[in-house]
Amino acid sequence: MQAIRKKVPWLAALPFAINLVANLIFTPIQFGMRNLPLASVDILIVWGTIIWAAVAIWKHYRWVAVAQVPYFIWVSIATVLQLSITATNWGR
Repeated sequence: MQAIRKKVPWLAALPFAINLVANLIFTPIQFGMRNLPLASVDILIVWGTIIWAAVAIWKHYRWVAVAQVPYFIWVSIATVLQLSITATNWGR
């Protein structure tokens, strides 16, 4: 919403938008399509966009960047789990 009001540049808002879309499609990929490699790519996108978002928003709203830390920790754990599941089931 801040990007629409021109308070935050679109380049700062872009990683948040990509993160949202990647989050929304993870469950259908993982549990609907049962595509573990694609789900792994998707969660890596989620993970990467958290870092990108924190860096992009830092100069505009530092508290928003800092607020990403618990989310980053949670997604890091989920990423390790997803990659482990994918590696364990590779070729099955």
